[in-house]
Amino acid sequence: MESLLSQPRYIYKIVPSTTPVREPIPERLEVSDLDKKDGYIHLSMAHQVGNTLKTFFTEEPLVYVLRIEYHRVIQDIKWESPDLKTCGPRPGEGLFPHLYNGLKLGKEEIESVAIWQNDEGWDKALTAAKPWLLY
Repeated sequence: MESLLSQPRYIYKIVPSTTPVREPIPERLEVSDLDKKDGYIHLSMAHQVGNTLKTFFTEEPLVYVLRIEYHRVIQDIKWESPDLKTCGPRPGEGLFPHLYNGLKLGKEEIESVAIWQNDEGWDKALTAAKPWLLY
């Protein structure tokens, strides 16, 4: 059995500005077309968020970053390599958490939401988010 020390406390979902996340968070958020097609919710670890932003969200003016407590979804997580058809190899990032729970992501799973602005690239937002973007 895996040690609790090796498990993350949080995992993250990035949501584009075209799908706003409102408070209070509903029971179930709308999921992306990619998540629907693949049949699971694509998530990232804290150290993977930056490259995910820079790979898939370069043109977004802002994103909603959902922080999910890992212990709430651990039973439905599979750790998998990124899909080569979607984004190609991502060396050094390791496996990604994918949520297989019937595409449900809402108030029961989400601990908090941050809104990040794309200010000529994501570096400024990532630097400002360091205290919040936790393993």
